Amino acid sequence: MSALKDFNLRDKGAEIWAGWNRPVRTAFVIIVVVLVGLLPFAPSWGPTSFLNTPITSFENVLVYPVGMFVLMALGLNIVVGKSGLLDLGYIAFFAIGAYSQAILSTLYGWNTWQALPVGMGMAMISGVILGLPALRVRGDYLAIITLGFGEIIRIVALNLSVTGGPNGIAGIPNPPTIFGFEFNLMFPEHFFWLVLALILLTIWMIRRFTVRRPGRAWEAIRQDEDVASLMGVNTLVYKLWSFVIGAAVGGAAGVIYASKVMVISPDMFKFEVSILILACVVFGGMGNIWGVALGASILAYLPERIRFIADERQIIFGLVLIIMMNLRPDGLLPRKKREKIQEKRTM
Repeated sequence: MSALKDFNLRDKGAEIWAGWNRPVRTAFVIIVVVLVGLLPFAPSWGPTSFLNTPITSFENVLVYPVGMFVLMALGLNIVVGKSGLLDLGYIAFFAIGAYSQAILSTLYGWNTWQALPVGMGMAMISGVILGLPALRVRGDYLAIITLGFGEIIRIVALNLSVTGGPNGIAGIPNPPTIFGFEFNLMFPEHFFWLVLALILLTIWMIRRFTVRRPGRAWEAIRQDEDVASLMGVNTLVYKLWSFVIGAAVGGAAGVIYASKVMVISPDMFKFEVSILILACVVFGGMGNIWGVALGASILAYLPERIRFIADERQIIFGLVLIIMMNLRPDGLLPRKKREKIQEKRTM
């Protein structure tokens, strides 16, 4: 019997979930969301005081990298996990959103709420510009094109005067107060709740798409693009949809990130970040929303928690990835269909 059968927590959870009626499910979701929303106060609860990170406060780590990585991993999961397209330049959309916020706020006086839809729109337009030529190729060629796009955005930001060149843009204002919530360095938990709201909205959007025509088209493309095309699926259109929707999520994350850190530079948007976000998707389980969120939380928090061991932390981080991907090659919480295929191969 395969190791996947021995450690099949996802199916056990699905079985329990299926036995609950709608009110119980709703109550459970509300309780989980409330508990996650209380995470910024966890280090003061006593038994969970070990969560505090050595250098940066736990509340700030929850915003970046944890919250941002979860949000970006969910966006990338639409492209990689749902549609089966390898994107190595996802950081480009994050950078476009961040620079949109920085330029609009410092040069034109826009606040974060005004810049947010523009940042998302710019990222979506960039997704169309990238997707129209890139999505006509597959596999390694697509990966190389997206990798190049990510580097193009960073190099353009490095050389343009409007982006501040290598010095970047400083003096980006925090979001203005809304509904009584102040967004500044004194209230990092408010930023976390804002990111949590975006994460929940993204999860809701992905679940709605999954059960409708785009989700079924993405699944068909992921399984076999040629067969999907023969069955009448307009593969280019639906692949472009996944790119654009994923780009919108990355752009939104960039806008919030820029307004949180108040200064951005091209060095913040290197290729390594794209690889780390992709690792979050693979580590958690491609195509599984909850697995991706769990994987991103672990991979974002772990390096910050062991920062006290300096450079050696990267070695430990790499060893954890190697060990876990050998134990769980399909991720911590793989998609059900992936597990079934793997079980058939190992029986």
